[in-house]
Amino acid sequence: MSKQRKRQEALVYHAKPKPGKIQVLPTKKYATQRDLSLAYSPGVAEPCLEIEKDKNNAYRYTAKGNLVAVISNGTAVLGLGNIGPEASKPVMEGKGLLFKIFADIDVFDIEVDTENIEEFVQTVKHIAPTFGGINLEDIKAPEAFEIERRLKEELDIPVMHDDQHGTAIISAAALINALEIAEKNIEEVNIVISGAGAAAISCSRLYQACGAKREHMVMLDSKGVIRSDRAELTEQKAEFATDRKIDTLEEAMQNADVFIGLSKADIVSPEMLKSMASNPIVFAMANPDPEISYKLAIDTRDDIIMATGRSDHPNQVNNVLGFPFIFRGALDVRATKINEAMKMAAVKALADLAKEPVPEQVNIAYGETRLTFGKDYIIPKPFDPRLIATVPPAVAKAAMESGVSMEPIEDWTKYEDELLQRLGSDNKIVRLLHNRARLNPKRVVFTEADHLDVLKAAQFTYDEGIATPILLGRRDAILKLMEEIEFEADLEIIDPKSDEELEHKNAYANVFWKKQKRKGITLYEAEKLMRERNYFAAMMVNEGDADAVITGFSRSYPSIVKPMLNLIGLAPGATRIATTNVMMTQRGPMFLSDTSININPSANDLKRIAQMTAKVVRMFGMEPVMAMISYSNFGSSKDQTATKVREAVEYLHKRHPNLLVDGELQTDFALNSEMLQDIFPFSKLAGRKVNTLIFPNLESANITYKLLKELNKADSIGPIMMGLRKPVHILQLDASVEEIINMTAIAVIDAQQKEKQERERQKH
Repeated sequence: MSKQRKRQEALVYHAKPKPGKIQVLPTKKYATQRDLSLAYSPGVAEPCLEIEKDKNNAYRYTAKGNLVAVISNGTAVLGLGNIGPEASKPVMEGKGLLFKIFADIDVFDIEVDTENIEEFVQTVKHIAPTFGGINLEDIKAPEAFEIERRLKEELDIPVMHDDQHGTAIISAAALINALEIAEKNIEEVNIVISGAGAAAISCSRLYQACGAKREHMVMLDSKGVIRSDRAELTEQKAEFATDRKIDTLEEAMQNADVFIGLSKADIVSPEMLKSMASNPIVFAMANPDPEISYKLAIDTRDDIIMATGRSDHPNQVNNVLGFPFIFRGALDVRATKINEAMKMAAVKALADLAKEPVPEQVNIAYGETRLTFGKDYIIPKPFDPRLIATVPPAVAKAAMESGVSMEPIEDWTKYEDELLQRLGSDNKIVRLLHNRARLNPKRVVFTEADHLDVLKAAQFTYDEGIATPILLGRRDAILKLMEEIEFEADLEIIDPKSDEELEHKNAYANVFWKKQKRKGITLYEAEKLMRERNYFAAMMVNEGDADAVITGFSRSYPSIVKPMLNLIGLAPGATRIATTNVMMTQRGPMFLSDTSININPSANDLKRIAQMTAKVVRMFGMEPVMAMISYSNFGSSKDQTATKVREAVEYLHKRHPNLLVDGELQTDFALNSEMLQDIFPFSKLAGRKVNTLIFPNLESANITYKLLKELNKADSIGPIMMGLRKPVHILQLDASVEEIINMTAIAVIDAQQKEKQERERQKH
């Protein structure tokens, strides 16, 4: 992707469909005059009076307890430097977005137009009554140290400068684990810190709190080694000045055990790495390019333990592992501050979590057979769903034990359940899909690439490394559209109607004819069919010239299903095809089947659909909890529509006793676990959170998914085709660019899975 197009894409993302990345939404009813009179005048006077009696009641009657201010003056924004408060706002909004999606914390971003410490502190103090916590962001050193110190002392709510402490907490957890793997003692290791800004100082202080010795540390700034005999050192730099008579990074690296990079790209050479002690630990955390590239580092030394700030290498030191969860724990016990004990609790929780068995969802997200504690896994992954139920409780307990909690937690099991529920509204599953597809991208045929939205989706998947597109359609139209959207890529473009593809078409037609000649197909008819895009694309995947197909953008579903069934056929063991849609709901991802194929499935069909859907749910890294839906509950109707569902459930209970499935159930009982527990405590689903609904017919499934999509604006991935021998996925008519992109990721993952299954079959 060209630099100009990247720039334009970023600008469009922030500008449309409405400017910015966050908004305020009401949490109470407001439909009637009575609602409005309670929300505002006169009803609002009652909580005001209660808060006047005791200001702590603000936590009871307002959003204060779940509201954090992300505050900056724009003096040290990313790698952009002092760009001012207005220019920092997109970053602060982005931080607010991360707070929300990772820990369900609401944020107001505040940009303060002053570089004066006193003015900044007074501004924050004056607005602090609005918030339950203050996240300071992108404030330059050394002012950042004094601002944070003052605010922590003068406010009674949690204050943290994430640039200082976020990296420190995450890297300290990684360092503890790396030292354990390297069999080294933190009190004895020699540590080199490249960088002397807020993050470097905070990292060094926290490492000391973990046991590192200051006399074993060497810190460097842009002028070289910070020595005690250097003039005009700031108070913070003087704290880490060394008495050693060395001046350069090259000298400092000799026999060092640990290198911490918080500076700039490509300053560490292979020779420097070779001069380090055995089993060196290198955290090259400069972004976007580290102090030494990951590949160069591991090629230079095979005993290295390496971490970076990048997501495309093992051991990513990412602040999102820390700040959302630290503030979550602090807010939930109404901590008056974030103290050293709470930070150390976060360090320990993160370090310990990396040693626990990794959930299959995380393995799938990162394309691993099994992530295990070791050189390439010393810190949890950002997508790990256990983070929210691990770090906040540790922080909350530390707050309580250190005496800064105003509202202690008594029922920890209940608290952890509540934390897990907070993940329900997030679309992490989409990020998981894209990330997994990137690990092993496949060749995907886009059969309608001469449509603008299809080509835009192909462009995105190519730019993001999700797939290698093969573009089917009118060559001149595709090239014109590519020029229009600045899609510069050397991709295969195929027009099945063109004589240029005659050799391909004849070869495909001959193969197809040989398989179908006793089923009424002549060679002439086969050659004619190969001029049709869907037949041509199907033969491409059949013959190994492509790995997957995306089709259906402008054509009716039935007209595409037929050629795919005729040419590709059913997967081994499958007796029919079906589809499932993944709906991104407030309670989390919901799988709905069958949304597109089987009009009135029999009991036998329903059990097959349930089995296929269970496999897809597991492909997403989730354990299926399945309700077989009807208009009745557990035998309350004897009608055939209900009894077929009951028969399918009986079969599944008998043949697949470990599958969490039950029914027949009405939808409200299936989705309301408390109601199900009260009325039908015998159900296998009682007390469980259902994530999969199997409908009794196409009508009910299709109507439900489209209602959810339009009324609740729930994003949809699908229909995901199940039961075909090859990865073919058919879009809904006129699908959006985003839907096409997500379906492409599904197609790639489907191809990965089928490739893996084929290898296993060949082994046996």
